[in-house]
Amino acid sequence: MGSGKSSVGRLLARQLGWPRWDTDEMVAAELGRSIPQIFAEWGEARFREAESEVLRKLDAKESAIIVTGGGIVLRPKNVARLRELGTVVWLRADLETLRERLSRRKNRPLLQTPDPAATIAKLLEEREKYYEEAADFAVETDGRDHRAVAEAVCDEIQIAR
Repeated sequence: MGSGKSSVGRLLARQLGWPRWDTDEMVAAELGRSIPQIFAEWGEARFREAESEVLRKLDAKESAIIVTGGGIVLRPKNVARLRELGTVVWLRADLETLRERLSRRKNRPLLQTPDPAATIAKLLEEREKYYEEAADFAVETDGRDHRAVAEAVCDEIQIAR
């Protein structure tokens, strides 16, 4: 959350001419509700189940950019599926960068807490090990605009091929 996944994913899809699949957008379309509405009405567990289901339905036959929510790696079956689909990239940002970026948007369901800054720190601490284990490689996003991050991802993928 706040690493730039959606924006970088859009840029990469345009640059590479690949389709882009955003699991959050797919869940919202599937359930006919916005992500904040899904969390408010049905809770995080229902969202996570729908997230796993849309990921399962993705076709690995063609190259694509798949953008996921930050919590998708909490389920081992999702990590296994991401690996089946291709290269897993972690867009990494430090705590201060995430706090600054996330302070601009007030509609993040997991940040509807009395202390969003503390929640960001807690989520990062809890999830960092999952990101590290799931990713084939990480790209630092601190101090970089979306174009620079997209270029770094492309450069890294070229090296990995």
